[in-house]
Amino acid sequence: MKEYKIAVVGATGLVGRKVIEVLEEYQLPISSCEFFASRKSAGTDFYFNGKRCLVKELKETSFDEGFDFAIFTAGGEVSKQYAPIAVQKGCIVIDNSSAFRMDPNVPLVVPEVNPEEILNNNGIIANPNCSTIQAVLPLKVLDEKYSIKRIVYSTYQAVSGAGHEGVSDLERGLQGEEPKKFPYQIVNNCIPHIDSFLENGYTKEEEKMINETRKILKKPDLKITATTVRVPVINSHSESINVEFENQFDLEELKNVLKNAPGVIVQDDIKNNIYPLATSATGHDETFVGRIRRDFSVESGINFWCVSDNIRKGAASNAVQIVKKLIENDNN
Repeated sequence: MKEYKIAVVGATGLVGRKVIEVLEEYQLPISSCEFFASRKSAGTDFYFNGKRCLVKELKETSFDEGFDFAIFTAGGEVSKQYAPIAVQKGCIVIDNSSAFRMDPNVPLVVPEVNPEEILNNNGIIANPNCSTIQAVLPLKVLDEKYSIKRIVYSTYQAVSGAGHEGVSDLERGLQGEEPKKFPYQIVNNCIPHIDSFLENGYTKEEEKMINETRKILKKPDLKITATTVRVPVINSHSESINVEFENQFDLEELKNVLKNAPGVIVQDDIKNNIYPLATSATGHDETFVGRIRRDFSVESGINFWCVSDNIRKGAASNAVQIVKKLIENDNN
């Protein structure tokens, strides 16, 4: 089988480190893997597949050696500057930032949901927002079966979603120290403020969930609203999702639809207190769904609870799975 050269940009961040870990786990046919970061982080060393590797400073010449794929995890400004350079050098970029997500010429991909979009790329494939990825896994199959009319998102997002600084804020707060990343202490608190506020009163995080869900489900006019909240949990986002359907449903049939959805594990046994938890979702690539019940306030609707590891499936694993699909397509 052909072997491929892969670059990881932003290798020293939380997501970048997880990308390296997942690449090792997936055992893709990689001939070489290079790691890049800012000048400040250059020189950091990793072990990848048993070999010691140094992180290099990201430069405009970094992609001259000819990579097949590059996974970008360094933020929007870095992606805007360097992703087009990588593409010009013949590399396919999988980008974790929001820089290209809403570009109509860039596919926004969750491999279990819309793998057909992967090949419709012009050199860049966008990873959705972590909170969107876990939501669309169950929503896609429900939309196909019952046709979604409206979605209400309420999220409970872990501090790791804000990177090393978010985790450090929680750790500092537990020691009684002041926050540096969040506007208020996160210990003993829920902060209804993720990313910056927009003129319409929503935050950018809420807008991302709304717009990205519409793009992935190919429903540009779908009615969606969202409230995103940061909570004092280290890892794995939890979401309460309310869905109204165009069509009627049988609840047991709906649960079976979810049980058969790729990338979804149903944990829904309330008699035995079994439902998704952040602690049990961490370390897994699947999205866990439970507390599935009718919404009696509308003619055809449900509520469910959805939990997923935001650093793994919400970023790193989703990107690596896209690379895996590209390699499989190249070898077919």
